[in-house]
Order: sequence, then structure tokens, then C-alpha cells
Amino acid sequence: MNASIYRHELHARLKSVIIWSLALIAIVGMFFTFYTTFADQAALVNDMMKNFPKELRAAFGMDEVDLSTVLGYYSFIYLFAQLCLAIQAGNYGFGLVSIEESELTADFLLSKPVGRPQILTSKLLAALTSLLVTTLVVGGISFVAIELFRNGHAYEPRILLLLLLALVVFELFFLCVGLVVSLLVKRVRSVTPYSLGLGFGAYVLSAFSGVFGDVKLELITPFKHFDAAPIIQNGAWDTPLVLFNIAVTLVSLATSYGLYTRRDIPAVS
Repeated sequence: MNASIYRHELHARLKSVIIWSLALIAIVGMFFTFYTTFADQAALVNDMMKNFPKELRAAFGMDEVDLSTVLGYYSFIYLFAQLCLAIQAGNYGFGLVSIEESELTADFLLSKPVGRPQILTSKLLAALTSLLVTTLVVGGISFVAIELFRNGHAYEPRILLLLLLALVVFELFFLCVGLVVSLLVKRVRSVTPYSLGLGFGAYVLSAFSGVFGDVKLELITPFKHFDAAPIIQNGAWDTPLVLFNIAVTLVSLATSYGLYTRRDIPAVS
């Protein structure tokens, strides 16, 4: 790793980390202010949920959880947090190399006495650090919001910790897949359409998987690899799906190093 590149990349993402962190604090905090009402009217809430179409409940992952419980209610918020973090991680992955190329500064960086693997490692570690900061913020606001608004209702901190640790592996998937896709295409002019497409596309596949019960779709989308409802019910990750997720992440990462070391970098003419 090159410390100068790492610090530069970290500084470049500081504003993004602050914006995403504030957005997630607002989402988690705002939603949890309504929990007391849900918990106090548990029977009414459950009856109301039964009136929604089964397909709609499956699409939002609400068909297997009790929203009157602390973690059941949190699983609904967790889905929105996952979507935000997927877009953030995809944004970093698509922009890791492509921004340098689109701004024609990559040749200047590569002219320095630093190897390409070292450059990519420094950039990846900076992106990962930025994502970990955002995840810590999510974890912090989750614990604070639960303690403030649970109103005496019990929950298992171990399962909450398991959900928060899952976010790290979840983000790595989108970071590495975004990176490898950016290296496979000829040129990424704007990372936003790609990151939004990857994040929302994976979410839509997850929704269709819930609606149609298609097990094959569960293999494609990480939203199903780390579905909150089964984790809360079983108190553990779905090991085969998690291992598949990690395998795709590692293959994407290894492929990215191979592509980047042989990539033709556009120079300033």
C-alpha cells in the first residue's frame, strides 16, 4: 500500500462519507420514532399487515417478520439501509479507476514509481475504510435509536450485531463487482447510472425472488444473501449463500487486479 495515495483517496471521499452517514442517521432515526406506536398496537399492526397482498409483503421482506418486535421492525429499516449502502459501495467501485481515466489524470499517477497492484490496493483500502466508517455510523445510530425508542421491549444484541457485520460483507460485494465491471467496459463516463443500476437492479431481483419464490434469483442478489428476516429467525447467516457471496467478491477482486495490470490507460494528448 502507498500511504500518500491512500490518504488522497480517503480525503477525496470525506464529503461523500459525511453525506451518506447523515442520510442513514436520518433514515434510521426517523423510522424508529414510530416504533413505540407499532409496539403498543401489535395486534392491530399484524392484522393490518395481513390485509396487504402477500406479493407486496414478500417484495419488502415483511411476510416473515413481526413488526411489533424490536428486530422485526428494524429489519424493515435495515432493507433501506442496505439499499443506500449498496449504491454507496457501487459508486466507489465504479469510480475507483474510471474517474482517473475520465479526468485524464491516470497517466500522471502511473508515471510515479509505484506499481499498479500497489495503486489499486491503496485505492481499495481507502474505499473500504470509507465504507467501514459509514457502517459504524449505521451501527451506532441503530443501537442508540433502539435504546431510545424500544420502550422496554427486549431484543438480542447478538443478532443486531450479526446484522451489522453482514453489512460489511454486503458492501464488499458491490465494491468489487462495481470495480470489475468498470474495468470490463471501455469507458465509464459517469459512475452514478452504473451504481444506481447495480444497487436497484439487485434489489428488484430480490423483490422478484420474494414474490415468485424463485430460489435461482437468491443466488444472484446479495439482498437475499443477507436477508434480515431469516437472520433474525435463525440467529445466524445462511452459510451457503454467504459463501457464494464471498466467492463472487473474491473472483471479482482477483479479476480486477488482472484487468488493471494489463489495462491500456488513456493519456493526455
